Amino acid sequence: MSVLDLARPDIRALSPYSSARMEAQGGTVLLNANESSRPPNIPGGDGLNRYPDPQPRALVDALADLYGSQPDRLLVTRGSDEAIDLLVRAFCRAREDAVVVSPPTFGMYAVCARIQGAAVIEAPLGPSGDLDADKLLAAVTPATKLVFVCTPNNPTGNLVQRDVLERLARELDGRAVLVVDEAYAEFSGVASATSLIDDHDNVAVLRTLSKAWSLAGARVGALVAHADVIALLRRIIPPYPLPSPCVDAALGALSYEGRRVQRHHLQEILAERTRMFAALSAMPGVREVLPSHANFLAVRFDDAAGTYRRLLAAGIVVRDITRYPGLGDALRITVGTGNENDRVLAILRAGAVA
Repeated sequence: MSVLDLARPDIRALSPYSSARMEAQGGTVLLNANESSRPPNIPGGDGLNRYPDPQPRALVDALADLYGSQPDRLLVTRGSDEAIDLLVRAFCRAREDAVVVSPPTFGMYAVCARIQGAAVIEAPLGPSGDLDADKLLAAVTPATKLVFVCTPNNPTGNLVQRDVLERLARELDGRAVLVVDEAYAEFSGVASATSLIDDHDNVAVLRTLSKAWSLAGARVGALVAHADVIALLRRIIPPYPLPSPCVDAALGALSYEGRRVQRHHLQEILAERTRMFAALSAMPGVREVLPSHANFLAVRFDDAAGTYRRLLAAGIVVRDITRYPGLGDALRITVGTGNENDRVLAILRAGAVA
């Protein structure tokens, strides 16, 4: 059975939109896209009068190399969110199909499913944030087309071990696509699930340059999956997903110098994460700091609401995650610079004394 047998038949039969830029290979006088013949009179405006390449080859190649994959297995998207939406639209029929999620986890999986009219089945994480593979597999129904697993998980920061992912891929073969969200993978130090695609065509991996590569404002993400899945999604992705300046920013970040800076920044975050974990764990009013393999810490407080207000009054914005199941006493604190982290600790210590 091919993974495409799980996809919507109407999407498989869809004739994709052929953009003017796709037809312009090798052209030098471009008169086929109704673009302006002159660039805008703004700083850095050269080339902005032309539509960008739908899938910029240099960026696709660079990301495929970064993620240990192949260009035909990679789709560049507007952050991970667009890839999630594309997968749901390609595999889930409204009012017929379903996705499985494991809360507390990233909310866009369920949002995209509900927008599409697909059902959302929940297989909650354990009290310590661990994923129970047996519980997750038991939640899968004949209507399930996508199973989302976030590792490191947002907002808890815990990992799903490689052997668990491999088991899920194997047991979901012919039943559903396993979508592994690795938005925070660079902070974990573990191997990517992309290598599972060699043996399991039902594995798709979400990656992004928003977190470890400091490009949240550029909205550059990628989906790594079997070439057939990538070809299917290219049928429904908008013609020009990434603006040219965003492509240039991504290529700059992935350059030799960009990678050197990124490695330094990553080590700084990991060191600060260790320091913040120890400092917060020893602080009065803190019930628990959840172990994290991401660039944030989920912290349980005696008074989460009051702590949130004190931090906000000092100009420090953290994430209130009390609405998530099992996290009614928790805040998520991103690991910032040393000075930013010192400010957080100072406010919390002052509150504990008061």
